[in-house]
Amino acid sequence: MKTSLMREESDSAGLPTFNWRPGRSPSREHREILTEDMFRRILCWERKRAERSHRFFLLMLVNAGIRQANQGERRVLSEIWSALSCSTRETDIAGWYQENAVLGVILTEIGKADRNALQNLIRAKVSAALRAKLSAEQVDEIHFSFHFFPEEREKPDRGGLADAKLYPDLVEQEDARKMSRFAKRAMDIVGSIIALILFSPLFFVLALAIKLTSKGPILFKQERVGRYGSPFTFLKFRSMECVNDPSIHQEYVRRFIAGQTHSSESGANRGDVYKIQEDPRVTRVGKFLRKSSLDELPQFINVLKGEMSLVGPRPPIPYELEAYQTWHRRRVLEAKPGITGLWQVRGRSKLSFDDMVRLDLQYAKNWSLWLDIKILLHTARAVLFCAGAY
Repeated sequence: MKTSLMREESDSAGLPTFNWRPGRSPSREHREILTEDMFRRILCWERKRAERSHRFFLLMLVNAGIRQANQGERRVLSEIWSALSCSTRETDIAGWYQENAVLGVILTEIGKADRNALQNLIRAKVSAALRAKLSAEQVDEIHFSFHFFPEEREKPDRGGLADAKLYPDLVEQEDARKMSRFAKRAMDIVGSIIALILFSPLFFVLALAIKLTSKGPILFKQERVGRYGSPFTFLKFRSMECVNDPSIHQEYVRRFIAGQTHSSESGANRGDVYKIQEDPRVTRVGKFLRKSSLDELPQFINVLKGEMSLVGPRPPIPYELEAYQTWHRRRVLEAKPGITGLWQVRGRSKLSFDDMVRLDLQYAKNWSLWLDIKILLHTARAVLFCAGAY
């Protein structure tokens, strides 16, 4: 039966949609196919809603392998849409993930245990419906992919933190800010080179002080998680004894992220503190380095290498990431980690973890070169007066 693709001017919300109306089909096949722009916007909304509700959803993408929009290809798309309509719930959201090439369906409110079973069931139903209408060669050209949110990660510190198909907004944002990102990278390179040259005498003095007062290497090297979960070696001047028990910090971080830690202060100043106060592992020189933030100077090397930026969220340790709620992960997805950021100049170590993440997300959303410059200027003041440093 001949089919047609009809474009509506707008839906009830004033947003453009597609109505695909096969000539003979049950009522369920009259569901609207959302445009690529609208479908991707809804996908982003659903992802952020799921972050808060802790509910799961499944994004199914069907790539028809379309090379040109001829009559035969349109028929294939029509049959795919018909098969999807008969195989999914009326409450599921369908639309173009890629206009006239890739159809997508968002299956909401699914249980974690239902993931594999649901994927196999839908694939089997859609494939069976397509084989009844299309040739074997046409069916073989159709590719299915399933993307669950939140993503399951066996090793969150080894990259692959995010499935790019679930974050089309981040990809579009990177494309839109390409020139600005280039300027930011140029500022990082110039700034880190200038800082390394200016502070080179201080590097020598601090290295000598560390070496003479405690055993161990001058630099502390630690694996941290960069943007999109890529690991890198994070550098600091060593401020702790060489042999210490990392479980102290691991347990503290877990409790801090869960909002179960408080400072030793009383009254109105009582609150969560990002770093352990009176940490027994810290050396005498280390206390000065931490209080003055001079232990952070080697991170200009990380900036020069492109692993970090001058301004951005602080890079987490892998075991920190394991304690994150789903929405916390956005801080390592939406911006490259940096030496300083909004939370350092708006509270530093006296903010709750949730508030820190909110500031990181605020920075990523409102980022500009001028904002970076303002943060760097405020950071210099915060370091000079040791505001919130421990």
